[in-house]
Amino acid sequence: MKMDYVDPANSLNMPEMADMTFAMDFLIRAKEGVRNIATALTETVSPDARALLRKQLHQGIALHQEITELMVRKKWFHPTELGEQFQLDMLSADNTVAISKQKLFPEDTSRKGMFDRTPDEHRGGSQA
Repeated sequence: MKMDYVDPANSLNMPEMADMTFAMDFLIRAKEGVRNIATALTETVSPDARALLRKQLHQGIALHQEITELMVRKKWFHPTELGEQFQLDMLSADNTVAISKQKLFPEDTSRKGMFDRTPDEHRGGSQA
């Protein structure tokens, strides 16, 4: 039996898994931003630039905390429960492998026979 991967029945829980993936990516990028701003702060001598970077650092830390709290509340992230986080990471890895094995495209990708004329026919005359 051939599986239709485009059939909505085969995408059960996909929106939540996508949201979890996007949230984790956002969390990682927020963490990178905090790290980069902290580094820039240590290399800046201008008082005005340091004040601006300090403000951005506090905002970045607050954003990281907000994303973390959302993910914990949704049970997408378990920073203090390593066993649960490991199970979640294994599920994610298994899903990634399953998705990579899906046959999303036909073996024959030839377009021949799908058009109303041959490719070298043009409307209004011949090609020079």
